[in-house]
Amino acid sequence: MKVVSLFSGAGGLDLGFVLAGHQVVWANDLFEDAVSTYRLNLGNHVVMKDIHDVSSAEIPDCDIVIGGFPCQGFSVANTGRHEDDERNKLYLEMIRVIRDKHPRFFLAENVKGILSLGKGQVFKNILHDFESLHYRVQYKLMNAADYGVPQTRMRVIIIGVRDDLGCAYDFPEPTHSKDENLYTLPWVSVGEALKDLADPDKPNNLPNHVYSKYKLNFNGYLGHRPISPDTPAPTVTARGDARGGVVILPHPDGKRRMTCRELATIQSFPLDYVFVGGISSVCRQIGNAVPPMLAKAVAEQFNHLRMN
Repeated sequence: MKVVSLFSGAGGLDLGFVLAGHQVVWANDLFEDAVSTYRLNLGNHVVMKDIHDVSSAEIPDCDIVIGGFPCQGFSVANTGRHEDDERNKLYLEMIRVIRDKHPRFFLAENVKGILSLGKGQVFKNILHDFESLHYRVQYKLMNAADYGVPQTRMRVIIIGVRDDLGCAYDFPEPTHSKDENLYTLPWVSVGEALKDLADPDKPNNLPNHVYSKYKLNFNGYLGHRPISPDTPAPTVTARGDARGGVVILPHPDGKRRMTCRELATIQSFPLDYVFVGGISSVCRQIGNAVPPMLAKAVAEQFNHLRMN
């Protein structure tokens, strides 16, 4: 299918769709380093422009519109979140593009916190807005670890199928689980995921394999908690900004912070996916991304849509 991607960031969601056999024909984001990363790895079809200033006529026709609309106002990591946060309004731009381009399908992604905002009323309003465009809308709270990502990352995936198509989308069944059984593999641990990566303090050829020298202080706060090598990593966050102060997970050995490459690995980016920018910027891009392996699992289901 031909895909239009909004709020594309560094391209994690888009990479998953490409790996599933689809073609991204147009993408958009406003974060300069993320756009440079996207262009370097996925192509020149990305446009750096505020989506408010992009007319629907500038966007090519497509089969599906995808996007993880900015979630800072929704995230449980934002203690000041509330219904009136202006950043919560950006999903209306996605509504506008879907309304005007009328694709066969759409996919929207967001954080778990969106489900409880305003005691659940905000999410009901969002679903209603999507449904009013004449789409059959369904959603699922998905854990990236259940699809082979070495990270317990909970994300809400919203799928829309245009009413006139007469087909239904089935969410992918988990391939992994906390406890191995006849139907799934065990979760991939962070230790297993990182064990073959080179020592960043020795000469190596891995891109972005650098880490912040900011001293570790295990005080129980986010980014300052020990990580077991025997379980998936906790959620990689984008908390902080490009000027510094970004929250970076510690390495399981407890001696340093993870390198950008290590963070990208537990987000399931391939080793040759190169990120543009300084350490804080790259960590922010990685933390904002949808794990490509999770995105691929969701995208592959569009290849097997069944008719009702």
